[in-house]
Amino acid sequence: ASQIDEIKASIKFQLKKVLCMGVAVANVGMSEAEIRTNIMYAVNFLVSLLKKNWQNVRCLYIKSSMGKPVRIF
Repeated sequence: ASQIDEIKASIKFQLKKVLCMGVAVANVGMSEAEIRTNIMYAVNFLVSLLKKNWQNVRCLYIKSSMGKPVRIF
């Protein structure tokens, strides 16, 4: 059961020749602190996969399913 929960909670980044990427990092049942932590981990991990790290990131947005996107970088 713990392996199933771990796989459900994992994120898979597929870095190809795409300029835009969307990733689910939270769900409705999570607290604000958990969502904030997940966003930080996801962004830092994604940046670590890039060749020039932050130099390859132009901007970052967070968005809820029905809300407007908010630029964070």
